Amino acid sequence: MMNKKGHFGMVLATTAILLSACGNEDNHYYSIATASTGGTYYPIGVGMGNLWTEELIDQGIRATGQSSAGSVENIDLLRKEEAQFGILQGLIADQAYRGTGIYEGSSYEDLRTVTMLWSNVEHFVLMNSKIESGTISDVEGTSFSIGPQASGTEQSTRALINGIGLSVDDVSPDYLGYDDTISSMRDGRLDGGSLPAGVPVTAITDMYASGVRATVLDVTNEQLDSINALYPVFFRYEIDAGTYPRQEEPIYTIAQSNVLGVDKQQDADQIYLLTKILFENLETMYEVHNSAREMTLETALVGVSVPLHLGAYHYFVEQGIDIPDELVPPEAEEGEQG
Repeated sequence: MMNKKGHFGMVLATTAILLSACGNEDNHYYSIATASTGGTYYPIGVGMGNLWTEELIDQGIRATGQSSAGSVENIDLLRKEEAQFGILQGLIADQAYRGTGIYEGSSYEDLRTVTMLWSNVEHFVLMNSKIESGTISDVEGTSFSIGPQASGTEQSTRALINGIGLSVDDVSPDYLGYDDTISSMRDGRLDGGSLPAGVPVTAITDMYASGVRATVLDVTNEQLDSINALYPVFFRYEIDAGTYPRQEEPIYTIAQSNVLGVDKQQDADQIYLLTKILFENLETMYEVHNSAREMTLETALVGVSVPLHLGAYHYFVEQGIDIPDELVPPEAEEGEQG
């Protein structure tokens, strides 16, 4: 079976051949790196690519969402110019830009953001037979998927586990995607897993609907405070009762923002245009996935900690959005001084 990176490379190579055959220097192809197909990154990335292509194909712009291992691989793809956009967890974007956490000594200072997309909601799921307190501390001693290796899911899961005073050594870790996690739980091969994504998560809807005897765990206020003492990017999030099949009570969990990342070298006029088209067609994005309904001009900078791309910055200034100093791209300040 072809791995995700192989599939990603084949798509890029095929696209390059097609564009070369066109012989039109005005053509622009944009690849949007997402994550595994069972989460929220993938459908929203695909929907965004479809929107940009449909609205701008007459200007030679084509875009598509591609599956990947998630935020960590997406940073790598942006660095290597193998993707032009990447959907990123706020935690991973912040660490990459500042050179902290897993990026200590290898900061990505050319990373920029376009917008906040939606809240990445933490879903720690666990078989009911393993639940004691009903909170994420119950994962101790269980077989638990922490997400695909080198993914944003793995890093955020480690952050949550470390934040409550545990480590991955306190579980028997597996490294599965969302659909495979639920499938393994259904087959009795796994006790639980971490599936952070926008609400509702397709794989978790399937978990509840197919009768897997498992539950999404709560996060207490004390646990949230403990996590934020180490990784201050999380906030309280309540999943309403009835969001998932047979889910009769609210789930009190936490979330961080997902952001759209891009390299600062991408053309400012093009990024301005793509940002404009995105925000002028939000109703189309809302039809793609319920999580996209969090995308508005008013929430565009919520949870964003990495400077904006110059093109997105110009669009938001034009729309009268107040840009915090830390999100003003250095390129804008250099231009004003010049």
